Amino acid sequence: MDPSRAFMKDTKRVVVKVGTAVVTRNDGKLALGRLGALCEQVKELMSEGKEVILVTSGAVGVGRHKLRHQRLMNSSFVDLQKPQMELDGKPCAAIGQSGLMALYDSLFSQLDVASSQLLVTDNDFKDPEFRLQLSETVNSLLDHRVVPVFNENDAISTRKAPYKDATGIFWDNDSLAALLALELRADLLILLSDVEGLYTGPPSEPKSQLIHTYLKEKHDDMVTFGEKSRVGRGGMTAKVYAAWNAASAGIPVVITSGYAPESLQRVVRGDHIGTLFHKDAHLWVDMKETGARDMAVSARDASRRLQSLSSEERQQILLRVAEALVVNEERINAENEADVDAAQLNGIAKSLIGRLTIKPGKIASLANSLRVLSEMKDPIGAVTKRTEIADGLILEKTTCPLGVVLVIFESRPDALVQIASLAIRSGNGILLKGGKEAARSNAILHKVITEALPKSVGPALIGLVTSRDKIPDLLKLDEVIDLVIPRGSNKLVSEIKAVTKIPVLGHADGVCHVFVDKAADINKAKCIVVDSKTDYPAACNAMETLLVHEHLVGTGGLESLVFALQSAGVTLYGGAKAVQLLKLPKAASFHTEYSALACTLEVVKDVDAAIDHIHKHGSAHTDSIVTEDRDVAERFLRDVDSAAVFHNASTRFSDGARFGLGAEVGISTGRIHARGPVGVEGLLTTRWLLRGHGQLVDGDRGVSYIHRNLPLDAEVPAARSIDDRTHASSNGNTINSIEPNMRNGPLSSKGVLRSNGTVSSANNRA
Repeated sequence: MDPSRAFMKDTKRVVVKVGTAVVTRNDGKLALGRLGALCEQVKELMSEGKEVILVTSGAVGVGRHKLRHQRLMNSSFVDLQKPQMELDGKPCAAIGQSGLMALYDSLFSQLDVASSQLLVTDNDFKDPEFRLQLSETVNSLLDHRVVPVFNENDAISTRKAPYKDATGIFWDNDSLAALLALELRADLLILLSDVEGLYTGPPSEPKSQLIHTYLKEKHDDMVTFGEKSRVGRGGMTAKVYAAWNAASAGIPVVITSGYAPESLQRVVRGDHIGTLFHKDAHLWVDMKETGARDMAVSARDASRRLQSLSSEERQQILLRVAEALVVNEERINAENEADVDAAQLNGIAKSLIGRLTIKPGKIASLANSLRVLSEMKDPIGAVTKRTEIADGLILEKTTCPLGVVLVIFESRPDALVQIASLAIRSGNGILLKGGKEAARSNAILHKVITEALPKSVGPALIGLVTSRDKIPDLLKLDEVIDLVIPRGSNKLVSEIKAVTKIPVLGHADGVCHVFVDKAADINKAKCIVVDSKTDYPAACNAMETLLVHEHLVGTGGLESLVFALQSAGVTLYGGAKAVQLLKLPKAASFHTEYSALACTLEVVKDVDAAIDHIHKHGSAHTDSIVTEDRDVAERFLRDVDSAAVFHNASTRFSDGARFGLGAEVGISTGRIHARGPVGVEGLLTTRWLLRGHGQLVDGDRGVSYIHRNLPLDAEVPAARSIDDRTHASSNGNTINSIEPNMRNGPLSSKGVLRSNGTVSSANNRA
């Protein structure tokens, strides 16, 4: 719930205005599905004790569709060749009103809800007796659990365009809904539209932002209205005018989409949807609040300033940040302890508290990782390919930052430091949204890091998103934000992918496997298996499933592995064969990420069965085989389609720092752009630099292509005058074929690790 909308849950009487674009489809026919869903929402609100009053548009649109059909059926071919006059709205309203109300009555009847029709004109409200009778009638209907359905009686209304002028009481169904909310003493007015709410500009424009809380002083000059709706009379302009008038008089108003499921329930619950109009909005909205787009644009500007610095200057920034972390260690630990205490009071799971806690020595370790990162070769501007494509025409492929990256990460404060340091090293702007459990830890770390940035770059390089409310807006900024990296649950990753056009890099689950082959050294296997599970059970690279070759059942190897895990405090759950052999409790699913001292165990026939199991139930994160059979090991390394595949090594090695990347912004199980632990290289893209001396394409008649690869360390030839160029003969153009390794487009990759039985060090936990 949005704290500024907490009052919504106490509302009793709600007026809901349904726009024409919600009631009808693009072809003018009634939108039966949307209307049915709307009626179900009204029924749900009533079951919660709410009184609901509907104000509906759509009669003119429905009537116009019927009249056009009627005219078509009664016209000759000759008549249809003549210019067709636009149908007058009044007969359209008279015809459409009966059909519209009949549909409402039918839909509500199916839900065992009674409805009533009330048609009014603005002249009616000039009579005080009418207004008194209106209130009495509506109150009586609501007492009888009947839904009053209002509409302006356009068929006999004396109003003429332009509808809005100084003589009118209301001009359309939006202003009618606002008037009724005041007359009937409603607690809330909801205006349903075909868009999510009020935007700073036409919703179709990429730069337009959704306004969550309207401030007249802030937004009046900011909002640019596009064309009005395809149907109806007033569009968004009319809604804003009606909403502001009602809110000024003390009736809160929310403009939101009538297309979205459960929109009425979500508004009344206080969810952060649509645009809220409230007379006290100025008390809780900061006039200087930085919007989502402003934050992203500022991060991009800062990243460009960072890129303009020399490699040595960027190196010094990392060293300053490392020093600042050490100097402020006590402040950081104090804020972290407050977060941990609050988490414990709130009953947060121990595994999550383990991730939240900054353990002794962690700040020193983070500072050291920044120093290591600073010593790495400068990743920006590196030439990865140099080609002389024609005489004196030199093409270079160089590395450059992505631009702006949004990272949504779990309650691990150390992740903020790692991500921020990678952003600095790679020249990217970064926007960070951490878990609410680590709010104080993240705030102090962000403050320490940004204060260490030089003024020439500015603190906007690393933006800290402190409210979940900004995330939906940020995910719409595909023209400003270049990559989203979610580090969290499968649900989080799926939800983000479903609502954004921005490329998403990350992993949904960490269901990592260790397969112990029949040719394994059991003592080595026990150490690897225990380390993979117990070194840091909450990590995404911890083993969640142990697969054991069936040959080890008869040799005692299986029992030895089980005893080692149980002795280390690990709770075991079994697959079908393991349950039968070992009498273990059955695992709920093979695709379970325990993130605790628990794992699944299953017995498989051979390496092929293990590979099949991993492909079927794994998450393509990290999988390891323990065996002394080199051929089996190579087969496993080759055939397992995961981001990281190991031989005789703990899965816990799947980590950016351990891979020598300095740190990691996350781990990707996708196949596009980056895979496995994502360090500096995963935050880079490429661009092409072409140096010539006046060459022209001229239909490819004036240039001879040679596509000659040049050494990366070769000095770029100085530019020559076009007169010095050696011209090729007009019929002698040659175009070399593309290099073999480029023919199939971008290549994906996976990490392969071979070892003689290494386990990770518990002193360097990711």
